[in-house]
Amino acid sequence: MTGQFTLVGLLLLLSRVQCISWYMEPAPRAQKCLKEEIHGNVLVVGEYEVSEVPGQKVDFVVKDSKNHILAQKDDVQHGKMAKFTFVTEAYDVFEVCFTSITLHGQRGIQQEVNLSIKKGIEAKSYEGLLLGEAAKLKPIEVELKRLEDLSEAIVQDFVRMRKSEEEMKDTNESTNSRVLFFSIFSMVCLLSLATWQVFYLRRFFRAKKLIE
Repeated sequence: MTGQFTLVGLLLLLSRVQCISWYMEPAPRAQKCLKEEIHGNVLVVGEYEVSEVPGQKVDFVVKDSKNHILAQKDDVQHGKMAKFTFVTEAYDVFEVCFTSITLHGQRGIQQEVNLSIKKGIEAKSYEGLLLGEAAKLKPIEVELKRLEDLSEAIVQDFVRMRKSEEEMKDTNESTNSRVLFFSIFSMVCLLSLATWQVFYLRRFFRAKKLIE
């Protein structure tokens, strides 16, 4: 029983679905951007919907930190769900932006935006395994395939966490070594300065014939 709860907990932790909604403020050109860090070689599938407002349009774009455009749509069709898909090449920060533009100098009103993003195993579709003529699988076999992929994704996450832990450990050890060397260097400098001051003051007092 405990093993079942552990497996369910891991599946919940691995969930890659993110849903968010907000209202775009009316302005001649208002923009709302969301940023997120994503690992390399990860499938990203998103859906978005913009409420319809006469005299206003919304542009959509997904970019990485180098301003490479991964998905783009000008003048999004209002009231209908639109999709975008891309695969990350390397670990990076990705930005999803919606830009609301008021046409013909109108005052404009708020527009509701709904965004749903799936990453990794959650973004993968298994419908082809059920509907494909070349590989017809039973629903239970498809579910087992999904769980197999999910287990592999969990292992990969643990490997990344382990690698990140080792990198942090190496950084910590390197920082401690540098702090130690700096402390020793500072002590040597202070002792050298104190010794020089003693000899300087001794020569000064001898020159003034205050001491023999």
